[in-house]
Amino acid sequence: MIDSTSMSGKTVVITGAAGGIGSALARRFGRAGARVALLDLDAGRLDALAVELDGLGIESMAAVCDITDREDCDRAVGKVIDAWGGVDVLINNAGLTHLSPFAETDISVYHKLMDVNVFGAINATHAALPSLLQRRGTVVAMSSVAGFSPLPTRTGYSAAKHALHGLFDTLRAELEPQGLKVLIVCPGFTKTDMASRALGADGSVGGHRRTTVGTHADPADVADEIFRALLKGRRLLVMSRVGKLAFVLWRVWPALYQRLMLRSLDRDAARLREEERRAAGS
Repeated sequence: MIDSTSMSGKTVVITGAAGGIGSALARRFGRAGARVALLDLDAGRLDALAVELDGLGIESMAAVCDITDREDCDRAVGKVIDAWGGVDVLINNAGLTHLSPFAETDISVYHKLMDVNVFGAINATHAALPSLLQRRGTVVAMSSVAGFSPLPTRTGYSAAKHALHGLFDTLRAELEPQGLKVLIVCPGFTKTDMASRALGADGSVGGHRRTTVGTHADPADVADEIFRALLKGRRLLVMSRVGKLAFVLWRVWPALYQRLMLRSLDRDAARLREEERRAAGS
């Protein structure tokens, strides 16, 4: 377990920092006294977040970074280390999803999903690893309920999140004896704009109907849970009532889980169609 006061003066690097969960994590760790390095492709949103954090008295730096580019990750993390001496926590938060049945989805979509969700995390982790080992730091991998159970119309996303579990569980096994800590986080559905950036079957972005199960969590609440789990030295954090139920049910009764998941997604899709019909008629 880490004493919460030990976050004061620590350096936390967050990929996908300009998004809903990423910015909430920056605020949460910043309030605990950490210096926060913000990595994202969206320069405008990064700058706006840095200004907001400065107004809250949180020390931060922003670096535009394409995590799918290994050299770009090396440069961004190197900038953080040069400025602040090292990295204590790396949160691999950047991610990309899709909404499309497997049979209709172009193979290029799967390459893109793996590049962002898996190789992006590999690039950032590899760049920060020497410093993390030196400081006996923590790597956080943002997975999903899709990382341990099926999620229809998201085969590529699920495959990428399953890969993260294999990658980071094994990284922990290799390097925990040297002091590296690894936390894998599986949030449920959260109120972010991730769905608006989802890829379609042809790789196009946006305009796709999002179907969900259960209620949507607030990003600030998600960040609070992640912060507490890191302080406690947790290895796995499965969030939301639906997520915890899925975690157990998929292992003990997979056929029932599949039926319930499909039924719930069908209900949500029908609700969205009805809302669209009413909006069109108004």
